[in-house]
Amino acid sequence: MDIQSALYSGVQGFQRASAGVTDATIDINRQTRAAQQNETEQAIRETDAPQASRPLQYAAQPEPVINSLVQLGQEERNAQANTRSIQTADEVLGTVIDIRV
Repeated sequence: MDIQSALYSGVQGFQRASAGVTDATIDINRQTRAAQQNETEQAIRETDAPQASRPLQYAAQPEPVINSLVQLGQEERNAQANTRSIQTADEVLGTVIDIRV
């Protein structure tokens, strides 16, 4: 594998990781806003409804947010790994230049 392709692969991987971080962040934001809106609507309904007619409350399922947080962590690790690949390719290129000069 030549240095240029290693560097290119690292940059591509970093860009993919960056896009994944953006997607996960957008998902977390969207889910958080939807949960807040649901809580607000539920609070309004509860104040308007008599005590006897209130439905049973169940805990909200946080799985989508957890999945997005896991994805965010994975993309962070991907970005770190690709950064290390870029640094290694840079070091090898510097060594090759030093040897030829």
